[in-house]
Amino acid sequence: MEEPQRVIRAAYAESTITVYQAYSPEIGLPAVREGRFPSVWKRDRMTWIKPSFLWMMYRCGWGTKPGQETILAVEISREGFEWALRHACLSHYARGVHPDRAAWQRQLKRAPTRVQWDPERDLRLQPMPYRSLQLGLSGEAARRYADEWTVSIRDVTPIAREIHALVNSGDLNSAARLLPQEHPYPVEDDLLAPLDG
Repeated sequence: MEEPQRVIRAAYAESTITVYQAYSPEIGLPAVREGRFPSVWKRDRMTWIKPSFLWMMYRCGWGTKPGQETILAVEISREGFEWALRHACLSHYARGVHPDRAAWQRQLKRAPTRVQWDPERDLRLQPMPYRSLQLGLSGEAARRYADEWTVSIRDVTPIAREIHALVNSGDLNSAARLLPQEHPYPVEDDLLAPLDG
């Protein structure tokens, strides 16, 4: 069966969903220790969260890129995640979704959340023929994420390194067994329709 072009794939439980971010150890390690983002984490800047583990690995180079050495699995409330989707705007203009470019720009300015769909990645970090969600949080959304929605923060750098080593040795089956179990996230069609550009 063919994969839908845009579906939110994620590891989730009854009341939470896991998203990924990568930071320098100065931010990542205190966040893990305290279970919340430290004061040096800027609540007034846009922050991007990714429900896809492999997309995060692509973005941070398996934790090898400067400033992205600590990979975090952040468990947030599904209620917060869905609030972010409800208040989101596509990060680019899409004919048929927005009446015109000016309307999209007005919506983008007001929206505390941005949605971007990027090619999902396989274990070798090559692009797949379907897309993965990135959610940019700013203003109210970033503050809510850090101070209300976050349930727990785990350091998944060691498992990422282990998977990466298996990929490098050509043992893709063992690497795949260590991946988080991600499934299509159940979300109402009317919530995703304005973000399907």
